[in-house]
Amino acid sequence: MKVLFAQGRDFEKELIKIIKKRSPGELTGVEKRVKEIIEKVKEKGDEALIELTKELDGVFFNKEELEVRDEEIEKAYQSVEKDFLEALHKAYENILEFHEKQKQESWFYIKEGSKLGQRVLPLESVGVYVPGGKAAYPSTVLMNAIPAKVAGVEKIYMTSPPGKDKQISPYILAAAKVCGINKIFKIGGAQAVAAFAFGTQTIPKVDKIVGPGNIYVACAKKQVYGEVDVDLIAGPSEIVVIADETADERYVAYDLLSQAEHDENAMAVLITDSEHLAFGVLRCLKNFLEQNEGIYKNNITIAKKSIDEYGLIIIAENLKEAVKISNLIAPEHLEIIAKNSGELLNDVKNAGTVFLGKFSPEPIGDYIAGTNHVLPTNQTSRFFSPLGVYDFVKRINVVEYSMESFRLYADYAIKIAEREGLYLHANSLKVRMEDVQE
Repeated sequence: MKVLFAQGRDFEKELIKIIKKRSPGELTGVEKRVKEIIEKVKEKGDEALIELTKELDGVFFNKEELEVRDEEIEKAYQSVEKDFLEALHKAYENILEFHEKQKQESWFYIKEGSKLGQRVLPLESVGVYVPGGKAAYPSTVLMNAIPAKVAGVEKIYMTSPPGKDKQISPYILAAAKVCGINKIFKIGGAQAVAAFAFGTQTIPKVDKIVGPGNIYVACAKKQVYGEVDVDLIAGPSEIVVIADETADERYVAYDLLSQAEHDENAMAVLITDSEHLAFGVLRCLKNFLEQNEGIYKNNITIAKKSIDEYGLIIIAENLKEAVKISNLIAPEHLEIIAKNSGELLNDVKNAGTVFLGKFSPEPIGDYIAGTNHVLPTNQTSRFFSPLGVYDFVKRINVVEYSMESFRLYADYAIKIAEREGLYLHANSLKVRMEDVQE
């Protein structure tokens, strides 16, 4: 883990270099293969899905097995632990409550006889992609389906890659049942994205595709954008912790590791004005990684590589400077553990989610707080927001001019149209002007 001093001459240059090194760039190396997969699904539909699932996932099933049956969902729900179901329902309640606050309403106003406004309407259909394979992420189902449901989307479909036993994780299916997903399909990878984008005999075409995935899924979402809408093209996870001398070094170290275990390219950064805390955190990290390698072998292996390559401890002059540095990083997750955490929030400009105080670790937001954990990465929090209800609605402008309003404003529009050389625009207005002259 590198230690940098913010006062160093080349500090900012070195920091940007590390950040850019993690950039997914143009998803080099998979674009051609993904394009082939998409074209095959467009051309052959379900037949392509079956062929590609056999070829890429080593799983063969017939057309009738593509969709998860209701009895499979119910069996999965009944098979999972009762305490997990209790946690799932509580998470559902909290996420629903938070996202209910984001609902938008249509609005109109009257001005000089004209009626202007905007209709806010839900999308008709959404496809949720949930990663499968070795890991199961029921929280992904909740975070993507609930805001769509709150927005009023009527048709919410889900797809997830099956295991060798032709089954989707029961934990994922249980989450889907809690969310009231309309239909679930056993397809993964770029072929699942293509199916949602163009539709097949079994899988319906949707208006928007959401949910994380591997590089093939990310590239496929990028390629089908425009045919359908998509959410963020997510990169590796990242966390910045701003902390002062009052912070518990264990809390800080373990919070950094909570993101480092996600991906070898994950970024974990501590920014502090306390050298004592900085080196205490370093010591905690080293001890934990050494002492727990046998318990969490795979997680520790990933976390070590992440910490070694992208782990940073930055010594700042004060916490105001620490926030400025964090704004430059524009992290997915930002924790502030300090005496004046709330005051520092006012200076935060770029972050996906901000966690304030020592009892607000990032994982509480991942699972139970209610805030959405689908967040902008790779500095995109400069212009993107967390996934929310607003991502599942569209807005239609409404204009209803009276004769009086038209008489008042048409001349201005004519002048602008003629200046732009769009004389037929102007003519559309002029023909009416003849009829409304007093």
